[in-house]
Amino acid sequence: MVKKDDNKPNFALSKENYVLMAIGFGIIILGFILMVGGRSSDLNVFNADEVYGWRRITLAPVIVLIGFLFEIYAIMKKPKGE
Repeated sequence: MVKKDDNKPNFALSKENYVLMAIGFGIIILGFILMVGGRSSDLNVFNADEVYGWRRITLAPVIVLIGFLFEIYAIMKKPKGE
């Protein structure tokens, strides 16, 4: 018969999961930071090249998507002890 320590709480996720989730959150934040910008100093001028640049339209959303996929992996990953 295996004796469990009743004083120790059983969490659904391990420390490793939380660390991976923090990394995924950082990746998502990086993607949103890459989307920022493109504002013109003159309010009457629309700077289309800056707003619709490759970084804001392609790179940043892909990084955000990778971050969300990494979050799913971090939640679903089983602890090594089990």
